[in-house]
Amino acid sequence: MNKNSLLIGWSSADLTPEGPVLLAGQFNARISERVADPITATALALQSGQEHLVMVSCDYVCIPDALRDNVRTRLAASYPDIDPMKVILHATHTHTGPELRVSLAEADRTSNGIGIDLDVTSIEDYVRWATERIVAAVAEAWEARVPGEVAFGQGYAVVGHNRRWVDVNGNSTMYGNTDNSLFSHIEGYEDHSIGILATRNRKGVLTGLVVNVPCPSQVSEEEFFLSADYWYETRTELRQRFGNDLFVLAQCSAAGDQSPHIIFDRQAEERILKLKKRNLRQDIALRIADAVATVLDCIETEFDDAPVLKHHVEKMDLALNVLTESDVESAGKEADKIGEQYRKEKMELENNPERRKEPRWYYTVTYAYRRMRWYQGVIERFEAQKSCKTMPVESHVIRIGEAVWATNPFEYYLDFGTYIKARSQAIQTFLIQLAGSDNYVASLRSVAGGSYGSIPASNHVGPEGGRQFAQAIVTAIGNLWPRKLQLSDLKTVSDKADQLYKVMPVLPNNERFRN
Repeated sequence: MNKNSLLIGWSSADLTPEGPVLLAGQFNARISERVADPITATALALQSGQEHLVMVSCDYVCIPDALRDNVRTRLAASYPDIDPMKVILHATHTHTGPELRVSLAEADRTSNGIGIDLDVTSIEDYVRWATERIVAAVAEAWEARVPGEVAFGQGYAVVGHNRRWVDVNGNSTMYGNTDNSLFSHIEGYEDHSIGILATRNRKGVLTGLVVNVPCPSQVSEEEFFLSADYWYETRTELRQRFGNDLFVLAQCSAAGDQSPHIIFDRQAEERILKLKKRNLRQDIALRIADAVATVLDCIETEFDDAPVLKHHVEKMDLALNVLTESDVESAGKEADKIGEQYRKEKMELENNPERRKEPRWYYTVTYAYRRMRWYQGVIERFEAQKSCKTMPVESHVIRIGEAVWATNPFEYYLDFGTYIKARSQAIQTFLIQLAGSDNYVASLRSVAGGSYGSIPASNHVGPEGGRQFAQAIVTAIGNLWPRKLQLSDLKTVSDKADQLYKVMPVLPNNERFRN
């Protein structure tokens, strides 16, 4: 066997909590009332020669630093053959997965606690339990490595839609009613690409799929149950078509301004789904599976058992979104107004404890508290930026053959993802957002329009930092390929040759170029 032959290992783990937990996503707290379908982690281990990596996809809203660092610490202590820095955790951004953000700093990126006591499994206990499950999945995938081969390709399926619209005055709105006389246009681009990496064993049997979709898994974003959202139906459909033992590793590409919910033509979509006799999650699963099937047919002869495998960790300090005194004043007014509402709701509960027996009694008070803290976070960040104006960020850039993957910790707007793809030297570029726990990085045009996701309370990193990150990733991708000679390079070589020729000693023609 070639020393650079590819070794491939797969595994999965059930991350579904046993008791009620807080669900992540939305301002109001939600307690899980049942399990609709499993929360899972899927791990893919790859090794070629001395290079290796493990990608782990989790049905979570994000990957907090605490979870990532816990996993790395446990791996370093128990599995010395696995470099913890080569284990990459990323989330599908389901809004029906367990809350994971245990520290105030992490939680404050969208909220800071919930403002009241609830009878649920503590976040700290769940994170400890999930850490062990994820570490076991990484180890199992690593031990399962056997010779195999990979092929990649790109298909298309409509899954994500831009969720922001702009009025004639340039003001943006997330979701909302577009039947408005001031409606002008949808704010940004939509990416309907479906990126696929297929693995199979030496017998030619398909063993797993990496499926990369530029859309968060939040069809059921306001529900009170545990679910992997449309990835559950997608995995089920893919296994029905390609084998019950198939592993499916889900990835969310750059999609900070995307959603599976269309914001116009909604009646038309609802009608056709009724005629099809299926819901949106089921329909998305079929769209993705059809795209995968088409690509698999095309890449049947493209499988490679010894592709180039390279992994690079890019660390940088990104410029923070510069907050102004005007931002602080505006946020302070909102925090005070909503804070008054929170205090009123909390006092009402204290004076009427019987209200705690009502279904979802905590909804309104937690919504007010988290919104208050969201705006207070702007004031706290303004003070913090007086001494620190940058934020450390980690990205993983991976080359597998002629394809490349690049991670980011954000809900990264599609404009930046398009920039990276447009300038990447790879034949195909896969982006993975939420390989971390930071919040929205909005494009310049989105910030101009305002609204949730594109205002100071939403953005720790602004458009300048988003562009800075994209440019650094393009450079990092280029460094994984031998540098291609450009026309500008040829001109430079020609100019240097002319200069060299001018200073060469005058020799007889038969001697000048003898050597």
